Amino acid sequence: MHILLILALAVLFPATHILSGWLFDFAAINDHISLIYLPAFLRLFNLLILGPVFGTLSTILGCLLLLQQFNEPIELELLNVACSSAGPLIALIGFKIYWKREVKLTSLQDLATLTLIYCVCNTIIHHAAWVLIGESEALELTEVFWMFLGDLNGALLGAYLMKAMLDYLEKKGVKFSGF
Repeated sequence: MHILLILALAVLFPATHILSGWLFDFAAINDHISLIYLPAFLRLFNLLILGPVFGTLSTILGCLLLLQQFNEPIELELLNVACSSAGPLIALIGFKIYWKREVKLTSLQDLATLTLIYCVCNTIIHHAAWVLIGESEALELTEVFWMFLGDLNGALLGAYLMKAMLDYLEKKGVKFSGF
């Protein structure tokens, strides 16, 4: 059952990436930055639902399924996979260390805080990696800001949708153990 959920979330990631690109084409800054990037929340969602190991695995698999979308050297694509997988993991670990507890999925404050930490981590990791390998001449603050904003918009939208769904299910009597 666990493997099916990992695979389902892995397939959902590229599907959401393609859907996000189609729906929010008007908000694209370049091939890697959009002002609304819905899969940003899926990276966190994978970790929150599957845990750090299996959630990261699901994100990696989902990113690997997207490799054909970009016409870039494989080294850059694999670096982007690593950056995309590391950002949410670092954010989740940072949250747990700083607050000395797990994230409560039914807490809008926890989800918003984790989302903000994730967006900062993801943006810094991607742009620092691009500068280090020479894909970007300098850390362009406007692109850093646009990526942060796009991840934040997409991740908060996803977090709020998940919170609304959990609230709805709780009202219907569904119990969430461990949340």
